[in-house]
This record gives sequence, structure tokens and C-alpha cells, in this order.
Amino acid sequence: MYDDPKKHAVPLPEWRGAFTNEELNVLHAEGFGHRLLQDDWMAQVERHSLGWVCLRLAGQLVGFVNVAWDGGVHAFLLDTVIAEPMRRRGLATSLVEEAVRQAKATGCEWLHVDFDPHLRGFYFDACGFRSTDAGVIQLRR
Repeated sequence: MYDDPKKHAVPLPEWRGAFTNEELNVLHAEGFGHRLLQDDWMAQVERHSLGWVCLRLAGQLVGFVNVAWDGGVHAFLLDTVIAEPMRRRGLATSLVEEAVRQAKATGCEWLHVDFDPHLRGFYFDACGFRSTDAGVIQLRR
């Protein structure tokens, strides 16, 4: 599905980059290991997000992170994903770095993220997040 990454320069993150629902649904299904959905990502991010960051390689969407927000000073990273053959190259870090820059530039004071335990090193060590107390209630199973 994805072209050979060694043939191309490192992709640059693009704030509010263009994407189609179809390509983001494919990337999301691969990245999070679920069936292919037909979500309307564009409507979601336009309604609820401060912005998003896309990475493209040879025209293909290979990375994405959504920056949701409360309309004030709090922003939230959601759906950080890199195409499987492109992982472990620092691309997710570049996505998050761009999200941090843009959230800060728009006046946000806090950027929140929650994640599965195996991603702790990525978010704390590579991206500079720090541990805080938080809580969650699972509303559906």
C-alpha cells in the first residue's frame, strides 16, 4: 500500500493539511487495528478541532494527529497515527512537535494527551509530556 520510504525525503508535517475521509479511515484502521470505518473525519475536525497535522509521502497520507480543544486554553491530542512501514523514524514525534507549536501559537496554555501504557516512553521521553493525575470513566464497552 505504501511506497518504499527509502526512496523519498523525510515528509514534513503540515498543519491543517488536506486529507480525504477515505484515506484517513484506512490509516486509522491500520494504525489502531480495527475494521475499516466510514467516518466523516473532515466534518469532525472542522467542528471540534483547533487543527490537525498530516504527513504525506509521495502523495500518500502516512501520518496524522488531531488537536481537539475546548475553545479556550486547553487542547487535546487524539488519534496520533503513523502508517506501519513508516514507524520508528521519528515521524510521530514530528507530528506532535508541530501540534505543540500550533497549539501554543493559537494561545492554548495546556496540551493534554492520554495513551496506552506502551506509549509512555514516546509521549514522555520523545515528546516532553509529563505525568499528571487524571481520571477516566468508560462509558461503553
